[in-house]
Amino acid sequence: MEVIISWVLNHLSYWVITLFMAIESSFIPFPSEVVVPPAAWLASTGDGQLNIVLVVVFATLGADIGALVNYYLARWLGRPLIYRLADSRWGHLLLLDAEKVANAEAYFNRHGVTSTLVGRLIPAVRQLISIPAGLARMHLGKFLLYTTLGAGAWNCVLATIGFALSRVPGLTTREQVVSTAEKYSHLIGSGLATSVVVFVVIMVMRAKQKKKSNVQS
Repeated sequence: MEVIISWVLNHLSYWVITLFMAIESSFIPFPSEVVVPPAAWLASTGDGQLNIVLVVVFATLGADIGALVNYYLARWLGRPLIYRLADSRWGHLLLLDAEKVANAEAYFNRHGVTSTLVGRLIPAVRQLISIPAGLARMHLGKFLLYTTLGAGAWNCVLATIGFALSRVPGLTTREQVVSTAEKYSHLIGSGLATSVVVFVVIMVMRAKQKKKSNVQS
């Protein structure tokens, strides 16, 4: 893994960003902090080869591709084969197990289709939330919309971290950027996810109250 990470950091480009964010968004474990923050940092401090807006765009495109892999894999294989795969030798090599898939499915069942948006911001759920969406045969248009919004928000968080680190004295290597980004990304992502959940709950409650008021009148 260290060899792969080193290669990514030394060959950051739009196609590398897209490819490895697709890998990160699928069931293959790869940290997004290795891709977006150093790319955004490089865009802010480099020679203009990367643009920070395009970094977010291509990272989100990659996340959509990886999410679609999980979505269709789950949709075609079905629940029994997905759980069998998760508990197989290959599944364990990919750091999968039935418990992780079950947790993602429970999260999806609790929060419905919006879980594909909110789940993209939560560590340990982000990579797997597309699987229960596929198992539930969620409408593809809604799935892509919420996945794009959630992945885009997460990538904006990572890019903002990378941009902020470009203003920090003493950070001179991409490895330092990755190490620092990993310290803050999960905390920020969890806080953002909580804010989104609270917002959705408030909007749902307001809609119910409005409907109830209309019925009574």
